Amino acid sequence: MSPLISKSSARRHAMVDPDVHLMLRVRDGDAEAFTELMRRYQGRVLLVLEHLVGSRDWAEDLTQEVFLRVYRARKTYTADAKFVTWLFTITNHVASNALRTKARRREVRLRGAANSSGSGRPLERFLQCSSGQIPARQLDKTEMRDIVRLAMETLNERQRMAVLLNKFEGMSYADIAQAMEMTPQAVKSLLSRARLNLRQMLIPYLETGRPPEAPPSVGAEELAS
Repeated sequence: MSPLISKSSARRHAMVDPDVHLMLRVRDGDAEAFTELMRRYQGRVLLVLEHLVGSRDWAEDLTQEVFLRVYRARKTYTADAKFVTWLFTITNHVASNALRTKARRREVRLRGAANSSGSGRPLERFLQCSSGQIPARQLDKTEMRDIVRLAMETLNERQRMAVLLNKFEGMSYADIAQAMEMTPQAVKSLLSRARLNLRQMLIPYLETGRPPEAPPSVGAEELAS
């Protein structure tokens, strides 16, 4: 990208996105602007990572890694996308690398021996279905949260990431596609499969009380799918 195009793009995004303006200040050496970006986004990145990796402590470490990468990339920041899209592109890379590394270590360490127990906090809401799509069995909030969390854990990494960006961040298909380096149509298909998979896991529970089965240890081949 030429410097002229980069500067024009930066000006355009800075006019409509105050976070881009902050990041441009970070690029120019403004430490207070970086602190403000962390204040605005640290909790949001942590929430997405916690649901992706299933561990609060691990998610906190990865959140620090995300913002370390943001700071290291400040000099080459070009503002050719919304700040939140650029941030979650980095988040996606950090989470994918961490999960792949964990999967490789697990394969070497376990060789079919033990089960690992992910203990992420419950996903409070995701599945929004019209009347009649999900049977109406009365559940208390804690029970439903735990069941939805279990169902989310049955999704592969890319489906979970797309769901979290769509539900928690309210990102459009186009922005999710940019963050995950996919096409918008592929994101639409990914979310459609994720919703279908969640319904298939949740409907038997809501009908019969049978909880979803906890997923097996994730292997490298599943992470690549």
